[in-house]
Amino acid sequence: MVPIAVQKIIIGSAPGPSILVLQPIEESPVPGPGISRIVPIMVGAAEAAQLHLAVTHTKVARPTTHDLLLDALTNLDASVNHVLIDKVKGSLFFAKLTLSQHGRLIELDARPSDALSLALREDAPLYINEDVLERASYPYIVRNPIEDESAELELEEFRSFLEDLDPKDFS
Repeated sequence: MVPIAVQKIIIGSAPGPSILVLQPIEESPVPGPGISRIVPIMVGAAEAAQLHLAVTHTKVARPTTHDLLLDALTNLDASVNHVLIDKVKGSLFFAKLTLSQHGRLIELDARPSDALSLALREDAPLYINEDVLERASYPYIVRNPIEDESAELELEEFRSFLEDLDPKDFS
């Protein structure tokens, strides 16, 4: 199991899909530019909206279906333990939602969007199976912020040079 995080949610306009972008959490990030992996999952617009509410911990006036389920779990002395994205078939992903109740773990089959929406609301860990990560991920170029800062300084020096430039300097 590889720990993951939601990197981005791209909410498309209906009838087109929205995209949930997951990224492995690097345990020892390598400094400098490199390539990481991302896993894009297509979801519906309603699912993307629920994921956005979960990621931003936004509270709405009336409980959503996910809020209702979490309230029911709490009243049953259960909580979300973790989510595992455990299979992929073509572009279809499968997940297990693991609940904890009185010291026992209960594993439920779930859509990734629903399982992640619940887990994010509870700040529960998110995981993906290594074989799913290998089969469904794409390279993602990671920029080095130090190099970006250096390039920005160089650009600022060039702008300063241009401001002080006089046409007579070319004759």
